[in-house]
Amino acid sequence: MAIFRSERYAAMLLLAAAVLGLVLANSAVGPALLAFKGEHLELPWLGLDISTGHFVSDGLLAIFFFIVAVELKRELAIGELNSLSKAALPAVAALGGVVVPAGIYLLITAGSGWENGWPVPTATDIAFALGLLAIFGKGIPTRVRVFLMALAVLDDLVAILIIAFFFTSSVELNYLGFAAVTLLLFSGVSRLLRPRSGYILARKPQWPLIIAMWVLAVLTWYFVFQSGVHATIAGVLLGLVMARRPGGRAVHTLEPYSNGIILPLFAFSAALVAIPAVSVSELSPAFWGILVALPVGKLLGITLAGWLGGLFAGKRSGVGLKIGDLLVVASLGGVGFTVSLLMNELAFASNHEVVDEGTIAVLVGSGIAMVFSAAFVSWRAAQYRSGKISASAAEEPDPETAPLF
Repeated sequence: MAIFRSERYAAMLLLAAAVLGLVLANSAVGPALLAFKGEHLELPWLGLDISTGHFVSDGLLAIFFFIVAVELKRELAIGELNSLSKAALPAVAALGGVVVPAGIYLLITAGSGWENGWPVPTATDIAFALGLLAIFGKGIPTRVRVFLMALAVLDDLVAILIIAFFFTSSVELNYLGFAAVTLLLFSGVSRLLRPRSGYILARKPQWPLIIAMWVLAVLTWYFVFQSGVHATIAGVLLGLVMARRPGGRAVHTLEPYSNGIILPLFAFSAALVAIPAVSVSELSPAFWGILVALPVGKLLGITLAGWLGGLFAGKRSGVGLKIGDLLVVASLGGVGFTVSLLMNELAFASNHEVVDEGTIAVLVGSGIAMVFSAAFVSWRAAQYRSGKISASAAEEPDPETAPLF
């Protein structure tokens, strides 16, 4: 599993899983796979009724969001977002990458009744974006990857907030109260893991604490699921309350399974879509809104917001980029994929046909962004390797004297 710590291999597997899902869904075994995806697991004594597909998207995907939350907490504590000056420019760029795609989508779908799908094109798939940069970006300086990482983490934070506030119709407060109790216990137990050497607990075996944390984590997920809040939020909450050092070790342990099993399984499940037998003119506005807003909106939003923010805050933040490097980040930001597929399922849950069209739009739109970003990143990397651009050049050039690219 260690191979899946590599961003490039993780991205390749994720893409392969999505393509395989789409191909099999439209083959002779497609109906059987779709039926299996819809099969329900019922546990009446727990009040639990969940389909196979939702077990992946609501259950297993919570582990991915746990990893995202731990990484976000680390960046805010000791990483690239640990001060307002550092976080300002990536935050502005991330905001542009949310507002512009949402605006383009709303313009295209105005009056159609599908305006509620605006969150779908606002997401960036951090695994894919970093994977593409690793594959095609040999020679591009580290500061570009750092900026992309910061932007993607903030983008994930926005996605988490969107899921929590816009895709929660009703809330059972009693279950949220139970979740709060198990969260507090989880947080407390995590702080007992590998304490300072002077403590008696440091000499005790750790496995009872780890088992207790798994039990508390599952209980938290169950209570959040029953509360009506999307269950992936449980993963976010667990990641945010866990002690930082044990959280880092947990991510190191879980990351290969998330990259190698959970995310590909979700991509496969989400891409199990029978291509609608309709003409191009019959496709819903939601399809066209996602298809255009994801690659184009992200590119325009991140580039414009990042450039304008750089004019005012780039020098002070120390993380400003030349416009050419900013375009690299913006092109990679158009790969929505995993989180966009989840948003699509949530936004159009009332209409399975539009869910299918939205899934295809996400896959095609992300595919367009992948092709464009691969070409642009390769060109930019070639410039750095040839010496046409100095990798040690000032991160934010004087806009009046320095070349744009």
